[in-house]
Amino acid sequence: MYKLISLITVFFIYNMSNTVSAHNHFPITTDSKLMIERGKIAYNNNCVSCHMINLAGAEDWKGVDEDGHRKAPPLNGTGHTWHHDDKTLHAIIKYGLAKLVKNYEGKMIGFEDKLSDKEIDSILAYLKSFWPIEKYEYQIQMSN
Repeated sequence: MYKLISLITVFFIYNMSNTVSAHNHFPITTDSKLMIERGKIAYNNNCVSCHMINLAGAEDWKGVDEDGHRKAPPLNGTGHTWHHDDKTLHAIIKYGLAKLVKNYEGKMIGFEDKLSDKEIDSILAYLKSFWPIEKYEYQIQMSN
């Protein structure tokens, strides 16, 4: 059942990701130290409360919280974030899974009212700066 929900989730996210602004340049790399620093600031202001300061996600992140919602996954390369292309990751941050997926069982809200597309891309560069090189390169190829 979990795999079916995951496949449905990816389908909806992929379709929604087609609405991401055309000005975005994918793939998002870690080439710009300034972009990574901007991403760190935006991450600390918007994401750290759920995904933690070290991007490790919630403790026992594969489980559910006291409200029965899925917990925040790690974003440091130890979870599944690197399995998704940049358009999909951008859409998740911008619109949130709660808005994209019917009966979503988590708390990932969208940040379209708080973050610009450039800030979202900077957050993605920051996240990628934590990933092992093999996962980073795999994800970059997927995002081309």
